[in-house]
Amino acid sequence: MRISEIFHSIQGEGLLLGVPSVFVRTSGCNLRCRWCDTPYASWNPEGETMEIAAIIEQVKAYDCSHVVVTGGEPMIASGIRELTAGLREAGLHITIETAATVDPDWIVCDLASLSPKLANSTPDEGQAGAWSTRHEARRLQPEVIRNWLSNYQSQLKFVVSAVEDMPEVESLLAEIGTIPGFTRDRVLLMPEGTDVETLRERGPLLAEICLEHGFRFAPRLQIELFGNTRGT
Repeated sequence: MRISEIFHSIQGEGLLLGVPSVFVRTSGCNLRCRWCDTPYASWNPEGETMEIAAIIEQVKAYDCSHVVVTGGEPMIASGIRELTAGLREAGLHITIETAATVDPDWIVCDLASLSPKLANSTPDEGQAGAWSTRHEARRLQPEVIRNWLSNYQSQLKFVVSAVEDMPEVESLLAEIGTIPGFTRDRVLLMPEGTDVETLRERGPLLAEICLEHGFRFAPRLQIELFGNTRGT
């Protein structure tokens, strides 16, 4: 399994904000978000091939009860199901961070952190070449999102660039429809940005949007604490 990095840090986003966690970042992605903050695992995937048993032993060495499997896109990683099954056997709480373009198909997971990509994520052809068209075709899969929400404890995270993004968010939620047990307070809006200054500039407007729509505001604590650096 190709792994970009494994590290121990504080969960900086979502409903488990602030929880000490071990992050396992797989390498490789089926999207090319123009504002991607982990290009080394997505745009230009790198990393070493590791045996699943070795990954689990490295995670267990941190003596931490929460593990976050992220990427890139972990759901396309070879061996992902064996990895999560092994992490569960080790007694760990498992969060999977995914763009929700790949059906869960009963993968082991305690919290599905779904981050569907809005139109603001699509790169232009000058930036991404043929990946621009591929990204746009793949980025939203409502039926896949519905399957995740119906079968797992979930959160929906959207990266918002401007108020003009909100009709797309509401349209997607309407298309997904009512999911028993899933409420609007599990929809989180994050300001687009990979530096503290941009996040603080966009934060107040996004807070007003959250108040208007009844969604949660989602800060990016890891950037506030450490900046946009690897291993955090």
